[in-house]
Amino acid sequence: MNRKTLLSLPLLSCALLLAPSHAFAQAPDSSTTTPKQDIKDAGKDTGHAVKKTGQAIDKGAKTAAVKTKEGTETAAHKTAQGTKTAAEKTKEGTETAAHKTAQGTKTAAEKTKEGTETAAHKTATGTRKAAHSTAHATAKTADKVEDKTAPKSPNQ
Repeated sequence: MNRKTLLSLPLLSCALLLAPSHAFAQAPDSSTTTPKQDIKDAGKDTGHAVKKTGQAIDKGAKTAAVKTKEGTETAAHKTAQGTKTAAEKTKEGTETAAHKTAQGTKTAAEKTKEGTETAAHKTATGTRKAAHSTAHATAKTADKVEDKTAPKSPNQ
């Protein structure tokens, strides 16, 4: 630093220290408030804050009520649609099951009829064969019995 600056610093410091303090203080004016006025202003500020809070709560409650109503209506609509869809699907499934059951019953009846006819035919065929075999065996047995019961010729 240079010499001028060094000399001016202590001089300025002394001037500030020795100067009267009231020269730097603010002069009272009419814009300053009294404690009584401060209390009134604080009360008004509190009242405004309460009013604004009440309005915000009221607005929030109304919004919540509207949103709840809309949500309930949407849920009811979706539930009605879902119920209608489920009823239609159940009806279709029941009709399909009834159709398949009818087809299955018809197929089973046809197969039973075919099986019965086949069994009857095989039974008839088996009975004829058994009767033929029995008749043939009876004839053979009769021939043998006849041979044994026939009078023997003197040559034997």
